[in-house]
Amino acid sequence: MTSTMTSPRRNGVDVATLFATLDVVKEQPQIAEFQFRASNTWVAGTHSRSSISGFYGATQEQEHKKTTVIDADHPAVLVGQDNGPTPVEFLLHAIAACLTAGLANIAAARGVELTEVTSTVEGDIDLNGIFGLFDAPVRNGYEQIRVTFHIKGDADEQTLRELVEQSRSRSAVYDALTNPTPVSVDVVVG
Repeated sequence: MTSTMTSPRRNGVDVATLFATLDVVKEQPQIAEFQFRASNTWVAGTHSRSSISGFYGATQEQEHKKTTVIDADHPAVLVGQDNGPTPVEFLLHAIAACLTAGLANIAAARGVELTEVTSTVEGDIDLNGIFGLFDAPVRNGYEQIRVTFHIKGDADEQTLRELVEQSRSRSAVYDALTNPTPVSVDVVVG
């Protein structure tokens, strides 16, 4: 008789591998240095297309299982053709996805079984900043972003709230949005 050992999974997370990864990083911190990349090509008007495939991590070049292609555009009311979400809408997706992924990992590590997680993200933006039509300073980006989680699991309310808070405190996207991140823009002509 052959028996197969399977790694315990909680919330779709391989908990043993998660802890093993953390142990390796504690011993070799340089393994945690990653560089993610995206390539973007203008299509027409406000429509552009990004491709995401390769990245650097765990001390070597890596490839995703598949290349992801994402279209971005503006809706007709903003002189686009609506071939995809606006770039600022992708930012809302990024914060929701990052918080949700962290929540699943943290809950799994703490032995909490999640049964349902949904979130709604809203961002308020005044396009007068982008249009630059008025002398009064108006921010170009979001004035405020609100994330609301609806969460169910086999833990009490306080524990579920703590899981979301721990995810927020460890979220790379939340950090990038709430702390100044240096961004350089280089131009190559020709």
